[in-house]
Amino acid sequence: MITSNESKIDQLNKSDADTISPSSKNLPHENKDSDTSPPQAPQSMSEPVSVRFVVNIPNILTVIRLLAVIPLAILISYWPEKRMVTVILFASIWMTDFLDGFIARHFQMITEFGKLFDPFVDKVFQVVTIVMLFSAGIIPLWVPLFYVLRESVMLFASTLLLAKHHVVVYSDHFGKISTFLFVLAVGVLYLVPTDKEWVRNVVFILPILMSTAATIHYAFTQVQAMRVTNGHAQHKE
Repeated sequence: MITSNESKIDQLNKSDADTISPSSKNLPHENKDSDTSPPQAPQSMSEPVSVRFVVNIPNILTVIRLLAVIPLAILISYWPEKRMVTVILFASIWMTDFLDGFIARHFQMITEFGKLFDPFVDKVFQVVTIVMLFSAGIIPLWVPLFYVLRESVMLFASTLLLAKHHVVVYSDHFGKISTFLFVLAVGVLYLVPTDKEWVRNVVFILPILMSTAATIHYAFTQVQAMRVTNGHAQHKE
């Protein structure tokens, strides 16, 4: 009887196992390697980024802003005869930066071209303005030297990362604050009498400090992006 009862119990256990096993195959199971696998890299960092011009209002405004830098440079060269016209054009170029960003965000017109090209135009705007101000004898030499060196290094680093690692680090709040302080400093030179030389030196201290902080943050972000990209590539291999 004991043997018979045990055989029946074995049959019932086997029947239960056959009933449970098919459904259990469809359930997720623990994988000891899943906790140690590296995180997936964002698509924009692990794959080539397609940056093409899309015809919309924000991108057109960005291109217009770039072209407007040429007459701005010419007007600064006539300083101070064309002061008022220069101030108006300078302010207009800066305001279009806010306008195209506002339109892109609120009307869902954000593109990869805009995210990459917009900060590039900001750099051209700053470097051309600062070099022309120096050529007109308005600011000391160390100010354009800083901006030209900074933007050259950042442009080289960005191009290298985009070409070899497909890493794109876009402009952030640090860069926008730095641009605002730059515009504010130039506005002081345009609108306030700067006969005293110390004013020309002091007015750019805060923008340059903020620009340095933005550069350090930018470099840190690029290094982090490269680590994620390299880790993702090694995981695929």
